Amino acid sequence: MGIFRIDEDRITSLEPTTFVKCGLKEDDLQKLLKKQIDVISPETLIVAEEFNDWDGSSRRIDLLGIDKAANLVVIELKRTEDGGHMDLQAIRYAAMISTLTFDRLVELYEQDLSESGVEEDARDGLLGHLQWDDPDESEIGREVKIVLAAAEFSKELTTAVIWLNERGLDIRCVRLRPYINDGQVLLDVQTVIPIPEAVDYQVRVREKKQKERESRRRDYTRYDLDVGNEKYSGLPKRWMMYHIVKAVLKDGGTPQQVSEVIPTRKFKIIDGEIDAEQLKEDFGSRSIRWFCGAEEVFHVNGMTCILSNQWGRDTIDFAKKLRDKFPELNCRFQPASR
Repeated sequence: MGIFRIDEDRITSLEPTTFVKCGLKEDDLQKLLKKQIDVISPETLIVAEEFNDWDGSSRRIDLLGIDKAANLVVIELKRTEDGGHMDLQAIRYAAMISTLTFDRLVELYEQDLSESGVEEDARDGLLGHLQWDDPDESEIGREVKIVLAAAEFSKELTTAVIWLNERGLDIRCVRLRPYINDGQVLLDVQTVIPIPEAVDYQVRVREKKQKERESRRRDYTRYDLDVGNEKYSGLPKRWMMYHIVKAVLKDGGTPQQVSEVIPTRKFKIIDGEIDAEQLKEDFGSRSIRWFCGAEEVFHVNGMTCILSNQWGRDTIDFAKKLRDKFPELNCRFQPASR
């Protein structure tokens, strides 16, 4: 339909143009968007530009970012009128960077800041963006999202993207269409996939399929636990860890001793006695990742302690370390018999 200007007595259609006519190269567009990446990818921190850190290939990712949920974001830009084959290209890139670690991202961001002449601590900047106190390697890059930005997209490309999204990928197509208004270049930015009106529905479909895939590969083993004078049957891993920590603190173990085994990303010590409601308010949406119920918070020696309820493949290693550090508890656990 285009963009129109409302004058006093009429509606005037603005003149569409192209990036080539505007004298904008892909590099120019890339540098502009890097400075204001929220235009096409909200809540994203760019950690590298022209990323090509792999063997046997000279291909480069235009912009590499990470969102606030620790998902890696591959951003590809094209001035062409149909988007070319950027969907296939971006999928290759997504596969190539899917194994990046937190430390490697810090290195990339540090290099990017240095090349940009920005004096900032890369590690602190990345942790601040993620709202983490400490790195959580298990959360980095659990998903790789793709953002394709171009002046237009062919039907062939959009059909492929819709099909891929239905199968669990997260690819967005953002159309960047320039216009001329009294000699000034205006930019119309529109998300064409997913259709804005159907975003919630498509997200729910994708999440459902993701959960179905995860349910087929997650370890749902439950455990029988004997610790102190208590016996528990059929506990999920998170509750097994909770009851072990609870027994340690009840038996006289200190929060500091627990923190020698469990890192702060999974066990937090807060000065003062804080009730559950205040903790939930302080942590906001992040509180759902912690045992923050009224009967779940630990108060020890004038301190408040909370334990993460997010436990995965490293659970048994942490449980064994607590068992060995506090042998007087006679802690024993094994997969539930039924």
